[in-house]
Amino acid sequence: MTESTSGNLPEQSLLGKVATYKAEYDPSLLFPIPRSGKREEIGVGNTLPFFGVDIWNAYEVSWLNLRGKPQVAIATVTVPADSPNIIESKSFKLYLNSFNQTKLAGSDGLISLLQADLSAAAGAPVHVQLTLSDNFGSLTMTELDGTLLDRLDIEVDSYTPAPELLRANHAEAIVEETLISHLLKSNCLVTGQPDWGSVQIHYVGAQIDQESLLRYLIGFRNHNEFHEQCVERIFVDIMRHCKPQKLSVYARYTRRGGLDINPWRSNFSTGKKPANNRNARQ
Repeated sequence: MTESTSGNLPEQSLLGKVATYKAEYDPSLLFPIPRSGKREEIGVGNTLPFFGVDIWNAYEVSWLNLRGKPQVAIATVTVPADSPNIIESKSFKLYLNSFNQTKLAGSDGLISLLQADLSAAAGAPVHVQLTLSDNFGSLTMTELDGTLLDRLDIEVDSYTPAPELLRANHAEAIVEETLISHLLKSNCLVTGQPDWGSVQIHYVGAQIDQESLLRYLIGFRNHNEFHEQCVERIFVDIMRHCKPQKLSVYARYTRRGGLDINPWRSNFSTGKKPANNRNARQ
């Protein structure tokens, strides 16, 4: 982590503040926030219990070609989970908008700038892929696979995370299953604005009690944390209280400001990261 980003705090960012939109390229707009503080809060040190990525989709990407004609694209940005920093989302939006009146020779030049600037902010190599307008039709929309927890008719009276609710039946045979819920909601750490998401949990181990898991997930409803931090908290809480042999947690959040963030954390390798297919609510 560079000295310039080591002290960045969420409340120092432009979240919830009036901001001037710059229409010409300005990488200084990016605001990195160290991951370490929130990880220490959930008991994660330098040796991470997971690997993974944060998959960002940016739907409002535009620049000018050398003749001044606007170009548009959808950008997919993959940030490794072991990078020192996350990139605050409003700063990311302002940064992307700084290309709006910037002339570039082609999309490759844009990719090079995005990868260099975002990698510098994250503190680790970031991958950028552009889908140009003539290929928009190739993008697909699907839903997360798995058994839907939301079918359960449960009573809920707590809307803050309660990991003590989580339990698994260690007396029975080990199972492998995938569980999903569309009831994940948390709030922005700084502004308190709602963040809506769907979550997919795949595990191998003692069978997790589904009702208790659903109550736990609903418990994020009044919780203030960034998307990446919520997913890591869910991962750590399930590992700590249910002790599966293998676990992955993947969340698809709805977009805000033309951006959606989709964190994935896992402790076992499937050979590839999850598919970046847009869900209906995205």
